[in-house]
Amino acid sequence: MSIAPGDEDLSPIAASGFLALDGASLEYRLWPGAGDGAPILVLLHEGLGSVGLWGDFPRRLAATTGCRVFAYSRAGYGASSPISLPRPLDYMQREAIEVLPRVLDAIGFRHGALIGHSDGASIAAVYAGAHKDPRIAALALIAPHFIVEDMTIAAIERAQQAYASGDLKPKLTRWHAQVDIAFRGWNDAWLDPDFRAFDIAAYLEAIAAPVQIIQGEDDPYGSERQIEIARTRLPAPPEVVLLPGVGHAPHREAMEATLRHLRGFLAPMLST
Repeated sequence: MSIAPGDEDLSPIAASGFLALDGASLEYRLWPGAGDGAPILVLLHEGLGSVGLWGDFPRRLAATTGCRVFAYSRAGYGASSPISLPRPLDYMQREAIEVLPRVLDAIGFRHGALIGHSDGASIAAVYAGAHKDPRIAALALIAPHFIVEDMTIAAIERAQQAYASGDLKPKLTRWHAQVDIAFRGWNDAWLDPDFRAFDIAAYLEAIAAPVQIIQGEDDPYGSERQIEIARTRLPAPPEVVLLPGVGHAPHREAMEATLRHLRGFLAPMLST
């Protein structure tokens, strides 16, 4: 099924299909909740992610919260339309300000939360700060990046080596139709010297919704400095969850704990 903005009957949408936005085709999937009117949790994937790479997490999230769960692959990822390289260095800001609003409108989004991982968490934060959307009742940020750290660049350099001569490319090929575009669009941008200027902390100051941050204590891509920035810049203190022995993907490495914390955080905001 293909959905274009402006279609009259967008709710409920099909369980899977493609969104047609500005000539791009974005794959999506919707997991059912307690009913067609249940709030929607919108998942925003990491820099190498896609709909498929969320694995069983969306289904489990829908089951534990009763919410509908929606995920889409950004252009250049999964089965979505390819992009031209290089990606602009402000690609996360562009996604948040230009693309995500149209995605939400296209699916008939009325009430719910944004849940982002890594790049997706940064996109969620920019969206909430830039748009002040009253439909967003809460924001859950898993391993977010608000600034660039030396350790992040070092981890991305290791990923570059693993893609060139290790097993990362074969693993990613399962999840991306154009795997080189998916990898290089992310890796080349982050390793561009000019990307060191990336700083989205100012967006945090305008976020009105409650914020939860979930981060692994052993995350090689970001330190607790990211959390301290959020505590300093957000209008209200975030709920912070630090998971011991967990790396960059708490929803995969510690799914049960992540689901438990998400449910506890989201329930008061999304109760109807």
